[in-house]
Amino acid sequence: MKKLVLPAILSALLAACSSTGTFDQKTDGSAVEDRSKSSTGAGVTTVTAPTAAGSGIAALTDPNNILSKRSVMFDFDSYVINDDFRPLVEAHARFLVQNPTMKMLIQGNADERGSREYNLALGQKRADAVRKSLTLLGAKEAQIESVSLGEEKPRCSESTESCFAQNRRGDMLYSGEF
Repeated sequence: MKKLVLPAILSALLAACSSTGTFDQKTDGSAVEDRSKSSTGAGVTTVTAPTAAGSGIAALTDPNNILSKRSVMFDFDSYVINDDFRPLVEAHARFLVQNPTMKMLIQGNADERGSREYNLALGQKRADAVRKSLTLLGAKEAQIESVSLGEEKPRCSESTESCFAQNRRGDMLYSGEF
């Protein structure tokens, strides 16, 4: 009798947990079950994965939109975000708040002046400064990662002040770009 009871209970539990509805995506990106639609096959349902649609994804590549700008520039030997770049950081923070499934990687960079160890530390402080600003403006910490590239990824390789200035930056990259 015990050999028959256990399989019967397991079968009943599995049958109670099954669903025949499909899922539709709400505007906020979460999935909602719609039992009015039929499944696509024997026991197979269609599920739409949450995306960041509808919140301006195209703005990330539109050159006329502030979100297409991805670099925060820093002064020499500094990791303080200048007032000129606050609107940029605020725009990216709003985008992350509106798109909670998006992830960002911030790469801190430094010019070639200073030791390799010093530049790695300064690059990390720059990336962390941008990350902290974004989280203070409402973005979730789980969405953002910060790393330092130090002097290893220069934008310009000449030994001039204007070239050094281009290399002192924090680059913001979104999922799929890193």
